[in-house]
Amino acid sequence: MQPPTEEQLKEIIQGPSDIEWRYEMRRDCQEIITGLLLGPFLVSKNLERLRQLGVTHIVCIRDASEAFSVKPRYPGQFIYLTLDVKDTEDQNLITLFPGARDFIYSAINQGGRVLVHCNGGISLSPAFVVMFVMEHYRLSCEDALHMVQNRRYCISPNGGFLLQIKEYEAIYRAALAVGSAPAALPRANRRKREEDEDDEVYVRVGSRVLPADPSLQVRPKACSIRGSPASEPDIWFGILR
Repeated sequence: MQPPTEEQLKEIIQGPSDIEWRYEMRRDCQEIITGLLLGPFLVSKNLERLRQLGVTHIVCIRDASEAFSVKPRYPGQFIYLTLDVKDTEDQNLITLFPGARDFIYSAINQGGRVLVHCNGGISLSPAFVVMFVMEHYRLSCEDALHMVQNRRYCISPNGGFLLQIKEYEAIYRAALAVGSAPAALPRANRRKREEDEDDEVYVRVGSRVLPADPSLQVRPKACSIRGSPASEPDIWFGILR
């Protein structure tokens, strides 16, 4: 699939212009991209609504203290991923995100539709969805946040989550940069290491050149210990090529 053009990205971020947000819409879910819906726990309890939406997979994100109520309601009818995540600024999202991302991709690639929800659909689940669309479309943190908010206006990830979303932008961009590096580079590095391993190490003591002890762990390429400023090196380590 070809990446979207700059103009297409602007339209994706902006979202539909014919929808007027109303307060009661926070109780329902919204489709962020094709096959990915974001909303509150309330939707995940409504079997009729889930069927109407064509949902096949559900990501249930909750605080562990909410586990007695925020939980998979229809495990026999939908495929679930449940994540226990605290809605606090020191909660690490970056380590949890890859599992959610892979689950979402797997579902969509199979033709499924995924609902991502937390209790209110305000902070926890939106943070994961923002990270997902950011990486999927290669957006900045700000553009990804605007994209999701333009579809679900009520989202408000806490400050710690916003910082981590920004950190993840740097992480995914670095991964892209590494992936686009020339394939010959690792081979060249390996060849250089192999050549270094074949180098013959020697020691010069006075005017004599002797093989180095194979048990030596440190192999400096040029290091001298001088007896006095006016004298020749007494001991000299080197590498014969």
